[in-house]
Amino acid sequence: MESGAGNLSELKEKILKLKKEKNALIMAHYYQRDEIQEIADFIGDSLALARRAAETDADIILMCGVHFMGETAKILCPDKKVLIPDMNAGCSLADSCDPKEFEEFVKSKPDHTVISYVNTSADVKALTDIVVTSGNARKIVEQLPADEKIIFGPDKNLGEYINSVTGRNMVLWNGACHVHDRFSLEKIAELKKEHPGAKILVHPECRRPLQLIADKVGSTAALLDFATKDDAREYIVVTESGILFEMRKKCPDKVFIAAPAEDAECQCNECDFMKMNTLEKVYKALRDETPEIKVDKEVAEKAVKSIERMLEMS
Repeated sequence: MESGAGNLSELKEKILKLKKEKNALIMAHYYQRDEIQEIADFIGDSLALARRAAETDADIILMCGVHFMGETAKILCPDKKVLIPDMNAGCSLADSCDPKEFEEFVKSKPDHTVISYVNTSADVKALTDIVVTSGNARKIVEQLPADEKIIFGPDKNLGEYINSVTGRNMVLWNGACHVHDRFSLEKIAELKKEHPGAKILVHPECRRPLQLIADKVGSTAALLDFATKDDAREYIVVTESGILFEMRKKCPDKVFIAAPAEDAECQCNECDFMKMNTLEKVYKALRDETPEIKVDKEVAEKAVKSIERMLEMS
């Protein structure tokens, strides 16, 4: 923890005091540090965060997540001040889809409906017909005519999964999440031998071979819901390890094991960008009301249409 604002309990007290004084809503993604999830007013996946942002009457939204999540909140709430603890908290998946390159890709297929994963920049959302999350992508795709031509970006693994369960043949952009794309099939198989009764929970941003060995493939919220209702005692969790905090909180009598990545020398089951946010940065953001997310008005007006269509179809 950074110095200058006391210990964790003092920081939490200061944050809660500032939150009340400023009528702020603290939102956190499941992949945030445990101590940030502890002080958040609302914890959820990308879909839940978007829905909650659209409904809030708070004056300030402090989005404890990565940059595109702050942008999504700002697009949905243009009259509110949207803060993020660290402006450098980006997303490897969003970065894998350059707006200019994606625009050329879209122009090359003018008869295609453009569906983009929420893990994209505001500029990419502005080029999109419908935004989706891992939790609602299948439902939304299945509402479109069976013969509709579709571009899906940027996550190739999620796109391949949606193709496999819907029978579609969407054209996929070649992007991926640096965390989900690095999980090791071999190491997970070894872990399964050590825990034969454990069920394997896999996020659809993971590669296809991992999806095929899963007992459940789903968004972070879907995996959490499955673990809460299922009767197994152990689970191997193949997604960013931050979700284990909420899983253990909701199911204290169960064992959740973070899946290993290919590189044993690094914590590749953690998102470096998500972990850039700290309690100290949360406090400073509320205190100083910066860094503030800004979105170009013209871009926001185009992007909001794709997000609103998602919310209508979810």
